[in-house]
Amino acid sequence: MSTVTWPQAEAGANMAALLNRVSCVDCLELCHRVVDGLCGREPPSRGNYGTTWSLQEWLQLLDRLAELFRLAVGSDSSDEEVLAMLSDVSGSHADAVLRVLRGRWEEIQRALLDRTSAISTATLQDFDWQLKLALSSDKISSLHTPLLSLSLDVRENGVLRPVTMELNREELGTLISSLEAANKVVLQLK
Repeated sequence: MSTVTWPQAEAGANMAALLNRVSCVDCLELCHRVVDGLCGREPPSRGNYGTTWSLQEWLQLLDRLAELFRLAVGSDSSDEEVLAMLSDVSGSHADAVLRVLRGRWEEIQRALLDRTSAISTATLQDFDWQLKLALSSDKISSLHTPLLSLSLDVRENGVLRPVTMELNREELGTLISSLEAANKVVLQLK
């Protein structure tokens, strides 16, 4: 398990100050509603809490709670790690957040997986590669350029589609960089 920290240093403290303004029972209800919103159901309504927070504070609190649930589930955080992220929140409020997180862990995880899967309907089924050395071409008599022949079998909407490409060293570097960047984005969505 990796240690999870807030992306911004003051994010946890800001959420603590905002969350401590409501009772523990209201905190529990709010957390359940935030998880509902993460899972595609109706999110919490500001009308129920209009006098507690300004609009900006309300939006910030919702963002922080949703971020906490996504980070905790996406990185498979332990209870201790979650409580460390909630260190500025009062004990009863932190317990309420942790109770909602543990009680609805699988729902949140399923929602995160669905969100990640919805990025594209295309999935890689199989691949094959060959390394070739081009010794010459019709324009240059001495080329000696390595080429990678990459064959991908991609399934999209139930149909298997072959994709073949031939890449030189620079193009392969660009492809690898693009795939690494895409992987980073997918990991951030978890």
